[in-house]
Amino acid sequence: MKNFYRALLLVILILASCNDFRPGKRAVSKSFTVDRDLKQIKKDGKLKALIAYSATSYFLYRGQPMGYEYELLRRLADHLEVELELKVTKNLDEMLAELKNGTVDIVAHALAITAERKKEVAFSDFLYITEQMLVQRKPANWRKMTLDQIQRAIITDPIQLIGDTVSVRKNSSYFKRIKNLSKEIGGEIIIDTLDGNLSTDEIIKMVAEGSIKYTLADKNLATINASYYPILDFQVPLSFSQRIAWALRPSATKLLKATNTWIQKEKKQPDYYVIYNRYFKNKRSYRRRVNSAFYSLNQKQISKYDLIIKENSRNIGWDWRLLASLIYQESQFDPEAESWSGAKGLMQMMPATAEEMGVLNKSDPQDIIRGGSNYLKRLYDSFENITDSVQRIKFTMASYNCGYSHVLDAQNLASINGLESTLWDDHVENMIVALSFPKNYNHEVVKYGYVRGLEPFQYVDQIFKRYEHYRKFID
Repeated sequence: MKNFYRALLLVILILASCNDFRPGKRAVSKSFTVDRDLKQIKKDGKLKALIAYSATSYFLYRGQPMGYEYELLRRLADHLEVELELKVTKNLDEMLAELKNGTVDIVAHALAITAERKKEVAFSDFLYITEQMLVQRKPANWRKMTLDQIQRAIITDPIQLIGDTVSVRKNSSYFKRIKNLSKEIGGEIIIDTLDGNLSTDEIIKMVAEGSIKYTLADKNLATINASYYPILDFQVPLSFSQRIAWALRPSATKLLKATNTWIQKEKKQPDYYVIYNRYFKNKRSYRRRVNSAFYSLNQKQISKYDLIIKENSRNIGWDWRLLASLIYQESQFDPEAESWSGAKGLMQMMPATAEEMGVLNKSDPQDIIRGGSNYLKRLYDSFENITDSVQRIKFTMASYNCGYSHVLDAQNLASINGLESTLWDDHVENMIVALSFPKNYNHEVVKYGYVRGLEPFQYVDQIFKRYEHYRKFID
């Protein structure tokens, strides 16, 4: 019997050590499946961030990735001296779950710091302060009504919501706020739970279109949307001021400290407030981008030349989004663009090359994209000894930027330095940079001399980075 009790006591002790039954012990980290902190991030060289599509957070506008969270994340990654790797969430209700699963290091979304969420995750220092506002539709004929008439037709006091329905996502801070508000005013407000795939921008649009009656939005989002939907009223506050921050794993203490150090430093810089104002204060800019035919959040377009780009990309066997990224790099989709060197048009072709490829009008998008694509195909065919298609495309792009002969020189330089002459990444790309220095461009294996090697190096790198954004936005 003593042996039985000893065995039982041993089992209890083992279970206690595994689950940590100490009173008051915060057990949040036990629900996280990874232990990845700043040291691992630095070793990996990547900060993995979860972000969401929205008209303020992350979007594609005229071929360029933009957004409040996106810009800040880039600055954070630069501060940490790592590469930024973005993952776009498909369900806003599951953002914290992805953090727990270890697929990302940080959730860069406008999360209100709440006591309930603090039991699950660690929060960075706050980025800004806002409050939650009721979003409602004015009467259809509101322009013909006096201000007093409009006020009598809409909600002006939260108590008027008793018995009515408000639509919000379930795992949002808005859901919790409506629950608490019902208790505070002593009457039930019916909650219509919306799909987690819907952004706050989309839900606000649903109110404007009349498909739902009410929702909640942070004041800064409500203010910027008010300029686009004048039929909406955003004047009734439903919360006190709230701090908005990003979420991290509780175990990532070093990353949290580094992020907070960066935030404190950023808040002392004018750029920090310039970025905020760009996305939440400039109403005219907001209207322009949402109305733009090339605002990819709505239109799934990169440029007004997408059809021409698609047609020519098929002829050279490239993903059309990759060709679009190259064209943006060359001209930012401006058909009248002209460089200091005399290169012109969407694909910035030099006069002699354009003539050789049969381009009659460098300002004509159809003509120059056709000619430029054919020239890319010729360069691509010149690297037939490179079997990896991605590497071969990178050699092609570098040749398009600085000239085929300079790339051949970089390959020869790679060979004599013990590098692979058929690999661009970490091999020939380093030698193209090396051709900026006399000891290299004067070497006997180099036939075509000096080249400003940083340009083709950055050219290829930036095109592929932009291409990754295009892949996220455009199927």
